[in-house]
Amino acid sequence: MRFGIMAMQIDSLIPPEARDLPPEQALMRVMSFDHAGLVRSLAQQGFNPIELGGDLAMLLPHTYAPPAIESLKALKAELGLSYTVHLPLWSVEPSTLQTPVRQGSVQALVNMIRLTQPLEPEVYVMHATGALAAEFYRMRLPEMAREVLLRQFQNGARQSLQSILAQTGLPSRRLAIETIEFPFELTLELAEEMDLSICFDTGHVLVGFSGPVDFFEALERSLPRLGEIHLHDGPWQGPERNIGYGKDHSPLGTGDLDVPRLLDRLEKAQFKGPIIFELRLEEALASMQVIRSLRPAAARF
Repeated sequence: MRFGIMAMQIDSLIPPEARDLPPEQALMRVMSFDHAGLVRSLAQQGFNPIELGGDLAMLLPHTYAPPAIESLKALKAELGLSYTVHLPLWSVEPSTLQTPVRQGSVQALVNMIRLTQPLEPEVYVMHATGALAAEFYRMRLPEMAREVLLRQFQNGARQSLQSILAQTGLPSRRLAIETIEFPFELTLELAEEMDLSICFDTGHVLVGFSGPVDFFEALERSLPRLGEIHLHDGPWQGPERNIGYGKDHSPLGTGDLDVPRLLDRLEKAQFKGPIIFELRLEEALASMQVIRSLRPAAARF
C-alpha cells in the first residue's frame, strides 16, 4: 500500500524556534519557508505520495509561484515522488446559493489546479461543499426544510464542479470529492452523477460528519470510485451519530477505527491509490508503527 502524508505541517510552517522571535523576525522566517525542502524531508521519512495543501497559497503565495513549482517538479523527478493536491477550502464556498461568491470560489479552485498541473498530481481532492452548507446541515430544522436546503447546496456544488471541469479540462476521475460535513448520500450522488472520484476520509466518517451511515457500508459504496483515502482515527459517535467536533485527526490506535478490517478490505479490493495521513509527522510515524504491528505486509512503504 502507498502511504503518504499531508505537507501542511504546522511545525514546519511555524517552527518552535521562531515562536519566541520578535514579530518582524518571525514573519521573515515564515516568509522564507521552503516548500520543496519540507516535501523532501517528508519523503526522507518514507512517505510517498505527498499531498500538497492548496490553502498554503493564501498564506504564503511564494509556495506556489513558478520557481517553487519548478523545485517541486525537480524533486518529483529526483526522488520518484507522486503528488496529490488538496484544493483550497479556506474562504471558498463552492456550494453557496450566492452566485457571485460561488463563481469566485470556482475561480480560486481553478487557479490552484492550473498552478499545479505541471506537477501532474494523481488526484485533486476537493470539498464540494463549504462551511455554510455545514452550518445548515447541523442547524435544528424540520427534516423537510433541511432536505430542501441541502439539495440546494448540492446543486450549487454541482454547478461549481461542472465549471471546474469545463475550465480545466481535468478528467473527471482525477477530481475526488471528500466525505466531509455533508450527508454521505448527497456526496455520493454527485460523484456517481458526474463520474467523479471519492476521497474517503476515515476520521470524518467515524465522528459523524457524513451523517448516520455505517463506516464500512460507506466504504463499500465508495470503493467503485475510490480515488484516495485520508487516514486518521477518531471515536465512533454511537447510534445517535452526534458529530464529534475536534475528535478526528487522531493517530491510529487512539480511536475506534478498525484498522485491520480497513486494511484487509483495501487489500482485497486491490486498492492502489494514495492513502494520506492527515496527521502531524510524529503522529503519522506512530500510526505507521501501528500498521506494522497489525499488518506488516501492508506497511512496506
